[in-house]
Amino acid sequence: MTFLNYFKSVSTWSADEVREFLREKNPEDFNLIDVRQPGEYEQGHLPGAQLIPVGELDARAKELDPNKPTVTY
Repeated sequence: MTFLNYFKSVSTWSADEVREFLREKNPEDFNLIDVRQPGEYEQGHLPGAQLIPVGELDARAKELDPNKPTVTY
C-alpha cells in the first residue's frame, strides 16, 4: 500500500476552512502532517502536527491511520 491510499480527493481548502476543521475536531480524529523539511518544522508548526517530509511520505505512510482524514501542509 502506498501513501496515496491514505488520501482521498477533496477540494482545496482555504486557510480559514482548515482552521475551522482543526478547531471543531478532536486532534485524535485526524492525521495532521507537516510535509516541510525538519528545519522549517523546528521554526514553527501547527500544534499536534507530525513531521513527515514530502520525500518520505511513501516510506512512512504506515505511520498514518487510514481510517482518519489526513490534513497535510
